[in-house]
Amino acid sequence: MLRLWKWYQNCLAIHPVKTQVISSGFIWGLGDIAAQAVTHSNAMPQKHEEHKELKINWRRVATTTMFGLGFVGPVGHYWYEGLDRIIRVRLKLQPNSFRFVASKVAADGIIFGPLDLLVFFTYMGFSSGKSTAQVKEDVKRDFLPALVLEGAIWPAVQVVNFRFVPVRNQLLYVNLFCLLDSCFLSWIEQQEDAPWKRWLKSRLSFKEGQGG
Repeated sequence: MLRLWKWYQNCLAIHPVKTQVISSGFIWGLGDIAAQAVTHSNAMPQKHEEHKELKINWRRVATTTMFGLGFVGPVGHYWYEGLDRIIRVRLKLQPNSFRFVASKVAADGIIFGPLDLLVFFTYMGFSSGKSTAQVKEDVKRDFLPALVLEGAIWPAVQVVNFRFVPVRNQLLYVNLFCLLDSCFLSWIEQQEDAPWKRWLKSRLSFKEGQGG
């Protein structure tokens, strides 16, 4: 494990973008396999029903892997590097201070988080051969529930990241959590129009109606 860590750090120092692109693709593909396994286990047959063996959709795994390679890796690399530069140099905030960490968490949650979700669901829709109208409906169905659920988890993850993890290793830290995140997003997408999604959207719509 120590050798693997040293090897990764060496690759990161020599080829930072390439290393993040490859590792992101691998992690997101692995996350989709896990998501398919979770979805399969949740759909286990009832008594007297035939048990169906898990068959991995490798085309979907490849599609999700390409999302990690083409978006998460390169965009994530430049996002975290650029975010640190802007907060530290342009805004001149003291590293690891409350305002420094809070500014990063807020920017990540307001800008990169929603963008990542929007690109993911749009890309997965078009990659599966759906029309523009169908993709729009899928985004309307999946985006808000995912944003709400992730919004309850990722701020805490990023507080630890921005406060204690050096910038050099922040992408590695995020990628490790992206294993769970990619599994979660793939699971969300595969749930389609699940009852819990309709319930959550109805609750949010009800609150918006009360606020208006």
